[in-house]
Amino acid sequence: MCSDLDAAPQRDELDFEFLGNRTGEPYIIQTNVYRSGVGGREMRHSLWFDPTADFHSYSILWNPKQIVFFVDKVAIREYRNSDKPNLFFPIAKPMYVFSSIWNADDWATRGGLEKTDWTKGPFVSSYSDFTADACAWGGTAGPAPPACAAVTGDSWWDQPPAWALDKGQRQDAGWVARNLVIYDYCDDRKRFPTVPEECKLRTTTTS
Repeated sequence: MCSDLDAAPQRDELDFEFLGNRTGEPYIIQTNVYRSGVGGREMRHSLWFDPTADFHSYSILWNPKQIVFFVDKVAIREYRNSDKPNLFFPIAKPMYVFSSIWNADDWATRGGLEKTDWTKGPFVSSYSDFTADACAWGGTAGPAPPACAAVTGDSWWDQPPAWALDKGQRQDAGWVARNLVIYDYCDDRKRFPTVPEECKLRTTTTS
């Protein structure tokens, strides 16, 4: 999801990315959150299945309270908003949805150790049963329509049950955190000597 068609420097963005791996090794899925062009909030997970063998669901819940990344309805990442003004939660810009295949073998696959084998092209990505349940912005870059700008509205994602993970989702997220997390920027003291503000808002941890 991205707020600008040309990935502008001040864009907001929510990412699901498959990083791939050495042949025979598990695929890695990366999520990232951008606010006003600032990303670097990566989490990487191994998956409990081969994503190339069958279709699976990859979903994003985005409302003023939280962003949740789901795989097959399992919450793999929770990204909370604060009740104070901040610079980490994307909330002011509409986003569109797109998908692509792009070459990132300078960093994405085992840190750039595995290069793309172009003899295996063309590369194809297939999708099934896409749905988007959202507030339509109206196609303008101006102020948000009231229904989209409201902190609470009539849509299901604006209701209290969607404001936080429920008990079952927290249990699932806890299992994912203990067993499938490969990298979490919140735990990277080399990159972030001070724990980022948003990391302190989590209800599930990797420890």
